[in-house]
Amino acid sequence: MFDDILEAAARIIEKEELTAVTTNTVAEAAGVSIGSLYQYFPNLAAILAELTLRERGILMDNVNRVALEFDSAPLEETLLALIEVAVAHQLARPRLARTLDYLEDSLNLFDETVQIGDEIRAAVASLLRRYDYPLADQAAADLVAMSKGMIDAAGRTGETDSKALSLRVKRATLGYLKY
Repeated sequence: MFDDILEAAARIIEKEELTAVTTNTVAEAAGVSIGSLYQYFPNLAAILAELTLRERGILMDNVNRVALEFDSAPLEETLLALIEVAVAHQLARPRLARTLDYLEDSLNLFDETVQIGDEIRAAVASLLRRYDYPLADQAAADLVAMSKGMIDAAGRTGETDSKALSLRVKRATLGYLKY
């Protein structure tokens, strides 16, 4: 039921305006009573916060999967796979991603989202260190910030062409690594 409620909220966000998301509409879309919804979530903010963390967790799981799968691959190949994962995540459910990005600050998730960002930067830094890239921690922070900025901006403008976005982020990343 917990996951059904989260998924119902996600579907409403994707189809309607954010103002259409209420505990009543979420309960109805999930096929549960409002009382059952409140057994899992005390309010709408709790649903949206958990949905945000779920989506960030999915991204982190995919980053970790790529890091394992490409453990011995060349640096560029691994970075490009990570970019494709991030772009695919943003564009798989673009309206949901945009809305959750918008809500993130108001949901008091600073510590949790900083932790996920730190984990992604650590994965990239580890990859860079494996190839003796100088100043790996700073380079990872720059690459993650640059990629996130480009990917989030594309999501905010409604871009849907994942290949074109991946190519732009790849060019920026490889250009950074070259100099």
